Amino acid sequence: MPTLDADLIAGLRADLAAADFTVDTVRGLWSDAAGGALSRSHRLPAQRELASSRAAGEIAPAGTLAWAFVLGLAVGADELDAALPTLGADGAAALGLVELRADDGLEPLVDLRPYAFTDALGAAEWWVASDLGELALGHALGPEHVLGIGGASTTLSGLIVPRDVELALDLGTGCGIQAMHVSRHARRVIATDISAPALAYAAFNAALNGIDNVEFRLGSLFEPVAGERFGHIVSNPPFVITPRVDDVPEYEYRDGGFVGDELVQRVVEGIADHLEPGGVAQLLGNWEYRADHDGLDRVRDWTGDLDLWAVERELQDAPRYAETWIRDGGTRPGDPEYDRWYAEWLADFAARGVGYVGFGYLTLRRPEDEASAPLTRIEQVETSGSNPAGLGEHIGRALAVHDAIAGLEDAELAELHLVVPRDVTEERHSWPGDENPTIITLHQGAGFGRALQVDPALSGLVGACDGELTVGQISDAIAALFEVDAAELRADLLPRVRELVFTGFLDVAAPAAHTARLGQD
Repeated sequence: MPTLDADLIAGLRADLAAADFTVDTVRGLWSDAAGGALSRSHRLPAQRELASSRAAGEIAPAGTLAWAFVLGLAVGADELDAALPTLGADGAAALGLVELRADDGLEPLVDLRPYAFTDALGAAEWWVASDLGELALGHALGPEHVLGIGGASTTLSGLIVPRDVELALDLGTGCGIQAMHVSRHARRVIATDISAPALAYAAFNAALNGIDNVEFRLGSLFEPVAGERFGHIVSNPPFVITPRVDDVPEYEYRDGGFVGDELVQRVVEGIADHLEPGGVAQLLGNWEYRADHDGLDRVRDWTGDLDLWAVERELQDAPRYAETWIRDGGTRPGDPEYDRWYAEWLADFAARGVGYVGFGYLTLRRPEDEASAPLTRIEQVETSGSNPAGLGEHIGRALAVHDAIAGLEDAELAELHLVVPRDVTEERHSWPGDENPTIITLHQGAGFGRALQVDPALSGLVGACDGELTVGQISDAIAALFEVDAAELRADLLPRVRELVFTGFLDVAAPAAHTARLGQD
């Protein structure tokens, strides 16, 4: 793991910037086909393409850095000196980034790569270090492996609501990426982990990127922050369900050491004691579907008096779940351990009557006061929007909308002026020669990318929402057009309009009194 030496880290930061070691630069070092193979854990195409430039002496500093720290291949000391002129090969070794081999080559000890993102504050780019992956190691990962930025990491970072808070918590920080994201809107962040190597990487990454408002604490779950409360909690906990038998390896980055989904249960139950009023917690998790209990119902039982918004994005049967996570550690069908561990996983699930495992996002909130309208929303969403990085803003908007309209009577809701966001489109299908559509679907390009089938009345209402007329006026006009009872149509449409406003298919435009209640300008 890298060491914390401020002067050496400053030299590394200067060299990485001078080398233009960015996502775009690295992506341009090899073809799209080679980049696609690399994303599928095959480095040979990228290695071959970069090797030709290296052999010709035409490799740029960014190419040398990618060869060593992205592909995990040995380099010469002179090459690294040229790529890191301030730090030098000796400085890289002192930082714990490389070690000298018997043939005088330098072997990379860490994965170090650029990472780009866009959040509510705009576009930014960092460098993130972690342990070398299976691709570079050439063998299965070790139990104390510190994972870099994977799919779960980018999922959670995209979900983070940009809340301006005094103190935030990243529970189970790993390489520190979530703490770094939260540091952009929280004045102070506490990042915890049970793994000392993970905290070392997290502290290194924060220092490398000039982030100085994060404090790192070692310990399990909420033990390092006993008695403290936070305005924002984020967590990508080690939620993977693993058999608790000696033969099956446990990885600190993914296995919490508890039976079944108890780790996620403990995190959810512990959040209640650590959120300040109005505070929001966001985490990823798995939950078991047992013969006697629905998985999402179990999640609801864990949350107590907190507001809950649970989104289940994937549901895997027990065998597929086992296969996924056995392979994740680097063990493949045909390896001696594979079938043995597969049997242990299936026996573990059978002991609790588990048929399926759900994966998704949980947003929890401590109400401001007892008068706050409670939120309990549990749903399965299988599609994804075109802007996953904007999900945090979408969730924050939805929470604000809930607070504004949950207490409105239908008569008050009917007085709102609504508009259709630009990402919402409508799709119509009809039988050939038929003037009337048989299927009308609203599509949401942003947010969760929802698709919603609607009837002609609701489609007509949405289509007429341009901010000029109130919901009630539009509903009554549609009732007259369809020659139906106006009061009955309002009773049918208004609950669905309430849902469309929450989910972002409609936005509040005016009047100013309602706009102010939604926290808009």
